[in-house]
Amino acid sequence: MSILIYNENWDGKFKKASYELVSYASQLAKQMGIEAISLSIGKVDDSQLATLGNYGVNKIISVDEGDFTGLDNQVYSSVIAKVAEKVDAKVILLANNFTGKALSPRLSVKLKAGLISGAIGLPESTEPFIIKKKAFTSKAIAHVQINSDVKIITLAPNSFDINETGSNASIEKMSVEAATRKTQITETNKITGKVLLTDAEIIVSGGRGMKSADNWGPLEELAEVLGAATACSRPVSDEGWRPHFEHVGQTGKIVAPNLYIALGISGAIQHMAGVSSSKFIVAVNKDPEAPVFESSDYGIVGDVHKVLPKLIEAAKEIKAS
Repeated sequence: MSILIYNENWDGKFKKASYELVSYASQLAKQMGIEAISLSIGKVDDSQLATLGNYGVNKIISVDEGDFTGLDNQVYSSVIAKVAEKVDAKVILLANNFTGKALSPRLSVKLKAGLISGAIGLPESTEPFIIKKKAFTSKAIAHVQINSDVKIITLAPNSFDINETGSNASIEKMSVEAATRKTQITETNKITGKVLLTDAEIIVSGGRGMKSADNWGPLEELAEVLGAATACSRPVSDEGWRPHFEHVGQTGKIVAPNLYIALGISGAIQHMAGVSSSKFIVAVNKDPEAPVFESSDYGIVGDVHKVLPKLIEAAKEIKAS
């Protein structure tokens, strides 16, 4: 029996989410008394695969023979399901990102497995299997019991500390007959020269309190000093002040940086639902009753246009020290 972790790679590299998954799986494996196995699909160098072993997995399976360019849900879910059956996986673990949300329902059907999405910690018990997740846009915690023999979990970002154990893991190349690809990617356009929202450890985000598209210069300067990505609330993108790909929230991109700085954002529940997994939230708003302060770790009540220059100055001083 085992826990199988699907570790997504981005252009042959693993990111923070992969190491968080492996750290979580390592502890869950100890709790259940079984081994943890990582699965990588696509072309990844052995040196990069080996990094997964530093976080507690016993084995790394690499499936790289086949057409795995671009995510095809049918292709990837078929590979994961077949590997899960080969290693007798009782738990299949994925990140609760766009990929995990796309693959986990298909896996649930293929393997007749119960699914819990957005888990925020280790199980309270394994017999019965009960695990926690956020509910009602993070306003409540649900304790969910899975009764199926095979269980699928997607782990919410920033819900488990990365723990480097320094242990080694064997790498096994496995050949798996994947489902036939039914779609073809003809062109891929990537944004270059900017920190991507999905990769950012720090995000500086603006709302209607910025008052105009012309006032975004200081926000961008703060982001540049911090090495952060820029984002905005939905009204801002709807007004055309900022591009739609910067919109974060329930109806935009779901993000989970270490630090989210909300400038002139009131904190509507739809917006906060998309950023609630941030480790720390800092809000600046002139309204002391703004809902954003209820979800913030730190808050500054004041005019964002007066506060921003002081934040930039302080950030530059810290960077220079």
